[in-house]
Amino acid sequence: MGLVDGPGIRTVVFLAGCRLRCRFCHNPDTWAEGQGQLFTPESLLKRLQRFRTYYRASGGGVTFSGGEPLMQPEFLAETLRLCKEAGIHTCLDTAGVSEADEGTLRGILENTSLVLFDVKDYDPARYRELTGQPIDCSERFIGLVERMGVPIWVRQVVRPGVNDTESYLEGLRAYAGRMQGVERVELLPYHILGAHKYEAMGIPYPLAGMPPMDPEKCRALQEKYFPAST
Repeated sequence: MGLVDGPGIRTVVFLAGCRLRCRFCHNPDTWAEGQGQLFTPESLLKRLQRFRTYYRASGGGVTFSGGEPLMQPEFLAETLRLCKEAGIHTCLDTAGVSEADEGTLRGILENTSLVLFDVKDYDPARYRELTGQPIDCSERFIGLVERMGVPIWVRQVVRPGVNDTESYLEGLRAYAGRMQGVERVELLPYHILGAHKYEAMGIPYPLAGMPPMDPEKCRALQEKYFPAST
């Protein structure tokens, strides 16, 4: 269950697989495909329907996250279709990185109530440095979201001394302002809660030594640059 991944009380479904290697990722255990519990769309819907009372009372629903949920496009498309038929509000928490064709992505978005768009960085060079991938795929996806008229919440992880500056946040405001359908922009404080996973997996933590972002400062930046979203 979650309270910060879209409106209301939500069930968060984490799907395995991601092409990005974000330096601040707190779910490296979801990078590889073929992990976790196996579900059919029907069996997952059956589990989600247990919580319909909470969804209805709070305006909540289900959020598909990861990893990158678009890495399992056929499963995602069918599950979203079943959720919509069942009257369950659906969120897609995504960086927009997928190898699926446009037709498959359209099928996904047709049954998506809200896209939570994870902005890694709006500058192409910094995006590649941060994620290991070019920004093009993400830009194409968000363009499709805009054309299809799906509401968007822009989300940005804020790292101290990196992108908590006036110049970056002014740029983010301009970047989000050029998108169609953006309902709000959320600044999320960088944390180190996933650092232990890197140690357990035997891989170095890319941001070792960086302190967590002060939540109070992050809230102040939210109120200053994106007050309509608070």
